[in-house]
Amino acid sequence: MNEIKIFCPASVANVSCGFDVLGFCLDLIGDEMVVRKTTKKGIRITKIEGQDLPLETHENVAGVAGTALLKAHPSSFGFEIEILKGIKAGSGIGSSAASSAGAVFGINELLGRPFSRTELIKFAIKGEELASGTPHADNVAAVLLGGFTLVRCSKSLDIIGLPSPSQLYVTILHPKIELKTLHARAVLKKNIVLEKAIEQWGNLAALVSGLYTNDYNLIGRSLIDVVVEPHRSALIPGFQELKKAATNSGALGSGISGSGPSMFALSKGKETAIQVGKSMKQAFLKSNIEFELHISKINPKGIHIISSK
Repeated sequence: MNEIKIFCPASVANVSCGFDVLGFCLDLIGDEMVVRKTTKKGIRITKIEGQDLPLETHENVAGVAGTALLKAHPSSFGFEIEILKGIKAGSGIGSSAASSAGAVFGINELLGRPFSRTELIKFAIKGEELASGTPHADNVAAVLLGGFTLVRCSKSLDIIGLPSPSQLYVTILHPKIELKTLHARAVLKKNIVLEKAIEQWGNLAALVSGLYTNDYNLIGRSLIDVVVEPHRSALIPGFQELKKAATNSGALGSGISGSGPSMFALSKGKETAIQVGKSMKQAFLKSNIEFELHISKINPKGIHIISSK
C-alpha cells in the first residue's frame, strides 16, 4: 500500500469512576485521515479540514505521535497526513486521541505492521502528552483496541480489554464550548481523602464486574465519581440538570466524558438511549448554548481502514 484512508473514532474516557484508566470507543462519531508514502523522509501534515489546528508537525498531536513511532522504527520514506476532523477539539470525546491514534495506525500499516495495536499505544500517548501535559492512555487505548479498555499500569502500558454488554448504548451531549484537558486537569486536587479513594475503587471494581456479567443494574450503580466530578462539574453548564434528566428518563447512569464539556449517559437498549437524549436536549435548551447530540453503540473494533491503494 502507498496510501490509506482510515476512520478514527471518538471515545469516552474515565467513565465516571475510572479516571485516567478506563475508556470506551464510540461508533460512527470520529475523524477521517489519509496517510500516504512520500519520497521525502519525515512527516508532513498537508491538510486539516473541520478544525483550525496547526499543520506544523511538532505542534500537532498526529505529527508528534507519528514522529515517536518513526524514532523507534526508522523508514527510508516519509509520510503525508490529511485530517478531516469530525471531533471538535476540547469536546471531551477524544479529539486528540483520534488524531494521535490515527497517525500511528496509518503509518504502521504502510510500514507493514511492525507493531501490534497494543504496542502503538506507547507512541500515541506522546500526542496526548502534547495536548494535555500528561501521557494518559485511556482514550487512545480504546480507539486502537476498540470496546472498553482498562489501563492496569500506565508506566508499563499494561492494557486490558473488557467485554461490552450487547444492549449497552451511550448518549452524548456535546455543548459547543471548548474545554481544554490541560485546564480541566488544573482544577483537580493532587491529594484525596482515603474514604473517597476507597469508594472510588469499589465503584471501578464493580463496574468491571458488571461488564463481565452483563449486569446492567450493577453498571448503573457503579457510575459514580466522588473524586473528579465534584471539581469539574462546575466547568460544565447545566451539569446537574443534565444528570437529573438522564436519570429520570431511564439512563443507567451518567457523567462527564473525559475532561468535558461533553456529558455521557449509558442506557440499556437503543430506545432508552434515544429517550435519554431527548430529555437531556430539553434540559440543555435553556442554557442557550449550541450543542450536538449523539446516540452510539460501543464500537468493538476501534480504528479501521476505509480504503487503501
